[in-house]
Amino acid sequence: MAWLKIDDSSHMHPKFIAAGNAALGLWLRCGAYSAQHLTEGHVPGAVAKQYGTAPQARKLVSVGLWHEHGHDCPRCAQPAPGDYVVHDFFESGRNATRAQVEANRAAAAERKAKSRTRANSTRTVDESAADRERNAHGPTPNADRTEPPFQGESAGQEELSRRDAAEGVTGPQANTKPYPSTSYGSGGKQASSAEPRIAEPVRPLVDAMSAAGMVVSWELAPGEWVLLQALIERCGVAVLVDHAGGAWQAARTRPRSARYFLAGWRSLPSMPAHAPDTGRGPNVVPLKAGRPSTTDQRVRDGLDLAARLREQEATS
Repeated sequence: MAWLKIDDSSHMHPKFIAAGNAALGLWLRCGAYSAQHLTEGHVPGAVAKQYGTAPQARKLVSVGLWHEHGHDCPRCAQPAPGDYVVHDFFESGRNATRAQVEANRAAAAERKAKSRTRANSTRTVDESAADRERNAHGPTPNADRTEPPFQGESAGQEELSRRDAAEGVTGPQANTKPYPSTSYGSGGKQASSAEPRIAEPVRPLVDAMSAAGMVVSWELAPGEWVLLQALIERCGVAVLVDHAGGAWQAARTRPRSARYFLAGWRSLPSMPAHAPDTGRGPNVVPLKAGRPSTTDQRVRDGLDLAARLREQEATS
């Protein structure tokens, strides 16, 4: 970017005072045009006509701020017929020549290129050092995740402890035995490592979501399964699927997990008492119908439901 420099005392210069504000506006705009396009003080006549009037241009010439073709000023270049030149455009190095501006721009571009080269070289060296470090030490100690983290009799009394991950199952659902036949079990069928275990009372909601084209992951915590069954009891499968459809369409990116819909489902009101029973699990007391439950009431109902399910699982 080039600059048009003006002396800070020029506002009281006799030529400025004689020219007047209107003509000085033309002088300023044409001077900025010359600095931007590197014309070294030359002002094309077409530009002068576009930015001002003929009387204003004549005023600048008469007071000596501009020169026309054929002028006799020894310090200023000769403009073409119909054009003008700014008087003393380069006086005391006030404004830069075209060659100076282009040289400064080339030097700045060279400095930026060298800076980028140094940054890329440093990044490459850091990445190479990290690769050598990984190759020197080999794989990380926990790369083999199928091996139990504890050995010997102190951890699990010659068996897997409760903290050990069974093959194909991770997280809090890990178990070395097939799932028992309970309201949240799978009838004794071992869950596949490729797909999460689906709680049977929630199966109607999972199937309805898939049928509506909303295919998401159902890898949820045990407490979230309890919450889903409570929501089905309170609102019904159709209401939950309809609400999820609106959230699905409004999302900027497609949701990947059913957990995305939990907050919205929890805010839904209860299903009216006369509404048909949809997706209800066995031996579960429904939540209170009518007006929406408060947060505290929903927490108490969820805890009561979890306690009943534990009792059913212990006696089955």
